[in-house]
Amino acid sequence: MIGQIGAVAHLLDSVTIKFDWPGLDIRNPAGQQLSLVEFKFNWLTSAGTLLLIAGLLTVPAIGIAPRRALSRYADTYVQLKWPIVTVMSVLAIAYVMNASGQTATLGTWMAAVGGLFALISPILGWLGVAVTGSDTSSNSLFGALQVTAAQRAGIDPLLAAAANGSGGVLGKMISPQNLAIAAGAVGMAGREGDIFRRVLPWSIGFLALMCVLVYLQSLPVLAWMVV
Repeated sequence: MIGQIGAVAHLLDSVTIKFDWPGLDIRNPAGQQLSLVEFKFNWLTSAGTLLLIAGLLTVPAIGIAPRRALSRYADTYVQLKWPIVTVMSVLAIAYVMNASGQTATLGTWMAAVGGLFALISPILGWLGVAVTGSDTSSNSLFGALQVTAAQRAGIDPLLAAAANGSGGVLGKMISPQNLAIAAGAVGMAGREGDIFRRVLPWSIGFLALMCVLVYLQSLPVLAWMVV
């Protein structure tokens, strides 16, 4: 909350660094350099850094010994090592696909279904999060594809982008990474399969409702909901 206050956010953002990635030269057919080569290192305003700062402030506030807190942080990173690698890999793939035109090509191909694309749009986000465990990764991977396909199919791109994120949220509960974290947190390590079988029907059911809702929002019936 404090980090979102105007003056504080401006102060934190004052140390943000922008630089062109060394050795990376990507240009469009006109020979102009793409903005993808610029890397924005907002190391104080990013959500992860703010959460880390909040955690460090919480340690003395609730009286946890520094050594115990450090041990917990280390255990957490060990537990999340493969999800971290997965998210980084997916983001890398997303950059390559966006820069090479693969995302636009796939979006054009998927737009062939026309107005029915709104019905399947949430499924893409659902699959993206189910595989990667991250809504951010899913949006990076399929966000541009959703917008391209929506534009080609005559659907509001804002609706398609929102559908990707909304469907992704419903994929969180069946993501292997999130299941592992949840099982470990409640002392059910090794029983991820049991949790998966319980939550899968709910995830699919909510996804079906989301698909219908997005489809109706693409029609005059509920078009007023898209602002």
